[in-house]
Amino acid sequence: MISVGKIKQYSNVLERPLSKGKQEVSLSAFAFLFSELVQYNQTQVDNITELERRLEDAGYAVGARILELLCHREKGNRRETRLLGILSFVHSTVWKVLFGKIADSLEKGTEHEDEYMISEKELLVNRFISIPKDMGAFNCGAFVAGIVRGVLENAGFPAVVTAHFVPVEGQHRPRTTILIKFAEEVLRREATLG
Repeated sequence: MISVGKIKQYSNVLERPLSKGKQEVSLSAFAFLFSELVQYNQTQVDNITELERRLEDAGYAVGARILELLCHREKGNRRETRLLGILSFVHSTVWKVLFGKIADSLEKGTEHEDEYMISEKELLVNRFISIPKDMGAFNCGAFVAGIVRGVLENAGFPAVVTAHFVPVEGQHRPRTTILIKFAEEVLRREATLG
């Protein structure tokens, strides 16, 4: 007797293999959910700084999970141990998974040795957001800064990560720069590794 097309049955969800799954989310669905996240947090706070902090905290949780997922899928459970390696990982692999392309640029700060910048001409989370005049310099990029901080800290590279608007001559919208300022311990470790 020959069995054709027999499907393996799994007794529980933990025994199923990890599949890559569908890689894309509808842009309109993402825009709606992110808008709701911003609106909900806006009702919970009194000022813009607190709103950006809450968005960063939400992003941090996403970053921690993205790191685990990508290390398992892409790197066979290995993590980066060098500073430039983790920055390249965030700039290319993480960015591509989240936004469908690598970031526009990754630069080292000229004034401080511990600062790096990831720049994006039109960051997805800022694309569909219109900021009222009374909210001034509110930047939804704080969510992405939280994602980057979540990836870095959970990989063993503690850093302060912030999002800033940088005006670009001749363009209507400013570009968003994610500023990464690493902790002193990261620089000491990198120096000892040579």
